[in-house]
Amino acid sequence: MTLVIAHRGASWDERENTLAAFERAAAAGADFVELDVQCSRDGALVVFHDRDLDRLTPLRGPLRQRSLAELREVGVPTLEDALELLRGRACVMAELKSPRLYRRHEVARRTAALLGARDVLLSFERAALLEALAARPRLRVLQHVGYGVSIRRAAAYAWAVGFHDPRVTVRGLARARRLGLATTVYTVNDPGRMRELAALGVDGIFSDRPELLRATLAAPRG
Repeated sequence: MTLVIAHRGASWDERENTLAAFERAAAAGADFVELDVQCSRDGALVVFHDRDLDRLTPLRGPLRQRSLAELREVGVPTLEDALELLRGRACVMAELKSPRLYRRHEVARRTAALLGARDVLLSFERAALLEALAARPRLRVLQHVGYGVSIRRAAAYAWAVGFHDPRVTVRGLARARRLGLATTVYTVNDPGRMRELAALGVDGIFSDRPELLRATLAAPRG
């Protein structure tokens, strides 16, 4: 079975990384809701993708220079808000965005401590995942590969790997499986490509369109 991973929630239909996007993803039957974790100026764990606020809010400049109160005013939820909404409805994949910017706030350790037993921590940055595992050894982590971290290196500590769709290969998927890793691919919004990846036996697909992904995977193959 291929897992449905809602990328930033149901971000095709709702503003990404918002409680509305997470609510819609859970209602669509997503197995996992992926979200992005950063820190406010005062150290709160908040859910937002970009380093700067310009694209998605009326505010300008770096997120890390804004207080939690300012971020709440423009609809940026905390990690705790998201986890509370999704508890018992969908598992969470929490991605550490630019964790080196937030080392003084111990973002990796604190995020890991909040996640449930079935939740997953992911990142492009190997050091952040190792820091989280040092604090919580049984935590499931997903390492995005192909951008500085190899599949073989990830196999030493990760539960799964993430492949960027334009760069995924049959050979890479096979190598990951041989090393005991679950395989995921991001970010796929085309039904034909969803079917191709499911046929290749990918364990999970990230999509902005979890409703479409769920329907596509459930449709009979013919």
